[in-house]
Amino acid sequence: MINVPKAVLVVLCAGIAAGAPAQQRPSSRTDSVLPVYAPLPAPPYADYADLVLAAPLVIDSTIHGTSRLKPAEAPDVAPGKARLYVEVDVTALIRGTEPLPPRIGYLLDVPVDAKSRLPALKKLRVLLFARPAGPGQVQLVRPDAQRNWTPGGDELVRRITREVLASDAPPRITGVGHAFHTAGALPGEGETQIFLITEGGRPVSLSIDRAADGTRSWKVSLSDIVDAGAGPPPRDTLLWYRLACTLPAALPATSLEGAEPADAAIAREDYGYVRQALGRCDRGGAL
Repeated sequence: MINVPKAVLVVLCAGIAAGAPAQQRPSSRTDSVLPVYAPLPAPPYADYADLVLAAPLVIDSTIHGTSRLKPAEAPDVAPGKARLYVEVDVTALIRGTEPLPPRIGYLLDVPVDAKSRLPALKKLRVLLFARPAGPGQVQLVRPDAQRNWTPGGDELVRRITREVLASDAPPRITGVGHAFHTAGALPGEGETQIFLITEGGRPVSLSIDRAADGTRSWKVSLSDIVDAGAGPPPRDTLLWYRLACTLPAALPATSLEGAEPADAAIAREDYGYVRQALGRCDRGGAL
């Protein structure tokens, strides 16, 4: 049994209440404990990208031990769950600038069975997505921000972390700006340009080219000058995530103010073409 100081519980419990999302997303399919012979499903990129972007600390660790809080110490725990104080041994700091002590603690709500028994967690290797919460303490950024370690999950989290920290990382998209369509020299030819609004004002634009035979292609540009050799972002990259998980389903009417009705209709069609080409923003079962 871990002896948890009351002052630590007050800070971390307050952090859980403040940090919990309005609607908890369902846990990733990779969190299930599968037999060693069963093929593990590919981790959903968008779900892990959400976690990496929200977490100043990403930690590879192994659970050393747990202590169950008394009901009086955790009055806001949902029915069918228990709150634990968890201590882990740190294996590696995947994201973070300050070194961590070899053992850290945090709070975690876990499901219990019909007899109020806890899941077996000791010696389980986990990935933590957290923020600092005092000496030797962290706070999970979401209730489901402890994930079972898997080779695929580890590789994906490290890759996303590298993408996020790169100097040329694509910015967060906050809206859709002006869009317009320009007809080409031949019937059916033309180009639609759509300018996106981003955090920090960095330029991001979409270009959709229409050929006379009705075929279309598109590209994304991260500069003021459209790169003729650019193309769509590969799926399961940070740029793909910024677009697929942020862009609205339809082109806003404000983006087409002043456009001719025929040109506006084509711009809307071309925007829909891009959204379809990007595909579903997969968070393991929830959009």
